[in-house]
Amino acid sequence: MPVGRVATVTPVSEEDATGKVAAVFADIKATKNIAFVPNLWRVLATSPDHLELVWSRLKAIMHPEASGRMSKLDPLTREIIALAVSATNGCAYCVNSHTAAVRKLGLDVESLGEVMAVVGLFNSTNAIAEGYQVEPDILPPLE
Repeated sequence: MPVGRVATVTPVSEEDATGKVAAVFADIKATKNIAFVPNLWRVLATSPDHLELVWSRLKAIMHPEASGRMSKLDPLTREIIALAVSATNGCAYCVNSHTAAVRKLGLDVESLGEVMAVVGLFNSTNAIAEGYQVEPDILPPLE
């Protein structure tokens, strides 16, 4: 990637944000308690409606407390799940973002290693079970 290039489109700078984009940017910074708008959101801002849609979904699921809603999962658990899925999907941007989040929430390096070990283990065993097309015989309760 050429030096200075962030994405396949030119991200919207915080200084150039107006209207809906500026409002979402302000909400992102306030909700996440950060001083800048991360690149993903600046890129999504090239389509203000898409930015608003993705942010509203993420905020509702990852930051329900910001809307006065309680979640059965604590913030660290939600971020660990996001990190595990990001690692499995091979998204370097998201792996870095969610690793930063779990560290900010208190997960130490040794525990981070355990998370990655679980991710690696289940990526492997899932592939084995899928490759053999093993019929499920341990089923969750219906209620």
